[in-house]
Amino acid sequence: MKTILSCTFTKGMTRALQLTAALLFLMPAALFGNAAVPPSPTAVVAGKSGTILFVAEKTAGTIAQVDLSSGAVLNRIPLPQPPSALALSPDEKILYAAGADPEGALFIIHEPFTEVTETFRIGHTPESICISPDGTRAYVACRFNDDIAVVDTAEKTVLSRINAVREPVAAALTPDGSLLFVANLIPKGSSDGDYAAARISIIDTMLQETAAEVFLLNGSSSLRGICVSPDGNYVYVSHILARYHLPTTQLERGWMNTNALSILSVAEKKLINTVLLDDVDAGASNPWGLSCTPDGKCLVVTHAGTHEISVIDRDKLHAKLGSLSDKEGSDTPNNLSFLVDLRTRIKLPGNGPRALWLSDDTAVIANYFSGSIACVPLHKSGTPEIREILLTDGAQTLTEERKGEINFHDAALCFQQWQSCVSCHPDARVDGLNWDLLNDGIGNPKNTRSMLLSHQTPPVMSLGVRAKAEVAVRAGIKFIQFAVRPEEDAEAIDAYLKALTPVPSPRLEKGALSPSAQRGEILFKQAHCAECHPAPLYTDLKLHTLGTTRGMDEGKSVDTPTLIEVWRTAPYLHDGRAATLHELFTIHNSGDRHGKTSSLNEEELADLISYVESL
Repeated sequence: MKTILSCTFTKGMTRALQLTAALLFLMPAALFGNAAVPPSPTAVVAGKSGTILFVAEKTAGTIAQVDLSSGAVLNRIPLPQPPSALALSPDEKILYAAGADPEGALFIIHEPFTEVTETFRIGHTPESICISPDGTRAYVACRFNDDIAVVDTAEKTVLSRINAVREPVAAALTPDGSLLFVANLIPKGSSDGDYAAARISIIDTMLQETAAEVFLLNGSSSLRGICVSPDGNYVYVSHILARYHLPTTQLERGWMNTNALSILSVAEKKLINTVLLDDVDAGASNPWGLSCTPDGKCLVVTHAGTHEISVIDRDKLHAKLGSLSDKEGSDTPNNLSFLVDLRTRIKLPGNGPRALWLSDDTAVIANYFSGSIACVPLHKSGTPEIREILLTDGAQTLTEERKGEINFHDAALCFQQWQSCVSCHPDARVDGLNWDLLNDGIGNPKNTRSMLLSHQTPPVMSLGVRAKAEVAVRAGIKFIQFAVRPEEDAEAIDAYLKALTPVPSPRLEKGALSPSAQRGEILFKQAHCAECHPAPLYTDLKLHTLGTTRGMDEGKSVDTPTLIEVWRTAPYLHDGRAATLHELFTIHNSGDRHGKTSSLNEEELADLISYVESL
């Protein structure tokens, strides 16, 4: 496997940043040891004939070309970065691939698709590619730049960058190419109020600017899939619909997390309604990819947590939505029986279905963890005969870390499969919501914390109520998943979380601190921030009374969080009241308890924030 990042230490890097670079350099070895690297298919695309599939094998760093009829892997194209997204040109003669890397590139592979022919940098961790109907533009969602790169495919240049909201991970073009709908993974803003939800950005491709934003229902998070109907009238979005205002006392009937499909009107640029993909006593956790069949008859959603797909009759779906009274319409997002007679749930062979490709009569699904492709016939009554294509020879040898990653994503560890660990911790980080967990009482919700470095920075939880992360993992299985599991399941999750490595900040310039961040590093020490956040972990592992707790927590001390990757863990403070670091240092820093920042001018504040967001 090729190296994902070159491990070069530059003069402007702090010791912590050097350590981060080293950890990233060693990432494949840390996760998989001496075991063979699994393929981890994360994207799949095919031409109209559907005879040849292109499969992005993320951890293997290759694109597999698969003959669908025989199931044979015809060849593999090696990439210098882990591929995260694929797209074919309208004439099917060019394959585009995105590299999920801080220096993420767009790779261009011409027919006969044997090697990369052109490469250029596109942005930080691109995760979705859309090609315009005439093939002249590529729209690439760069997740950690929080933007869409508009690419001239002939000149191989980035024409413009259009701001999204927060972590755009999926996008879809209308058939005429006039509008681009972008799914932003998690909410942006404070999380201590009555509303928190992720949004859909709508981009006018002619003007190359955001035309509108659609706010989804309260609690909408982990948006993973988006598609446009073939007639261009509707947009569909797969996501979690969290019931975060409720104390986490049970799971029945989707008490904590439900799994949802939102339907938008293209013409009106607004949300029509949201329907639940779960059944009354069986969650359909972690909806991921979705697509319409070319004939528009079916909408297919993959469920990464329950290892199945939902096949929905689109005509019946819209007929039922159109027949609802106002009250029935408002009740639909809580109706666990809405899709009865409209949808078929089909269990898949393999583990972790994510990406999919559809013809009129077949669904092809990429199973991320089992390294396989499932081919499901559509429009057939009874239990369909599913064919599984293995992308590797023989069974995979799983490391303890890989087992833990699977457990972290698997709803089989949860009562009635409503959720998994990743439901509230996408990529083991944050969902941007507050949750009222039972470990410190009821009525005092706390902001979701990142799992990165959780085992290295005890105690854990905002009030430090768990002595170490190992205790929290086991409590999570028992009191959040409401399950009793073998000890080895928790041990594997521990191993996975310990193997997590920081993602380099998008605020870095060529891997080093910017001039502003270098000035901020000096201010970080002068403002006494380093006293509670010393390198290399940027936490003193202690509890401090900061005067920020309130209600039933008033006067309690809070845990000092690590500042590593703080650029992606907003909102801030234990209850998420600070939407930004600027708000934290100004509005929510009474008595300079979060550092002596009251005397800093706006330029100095910007420098300080630049440094902290570079960690």
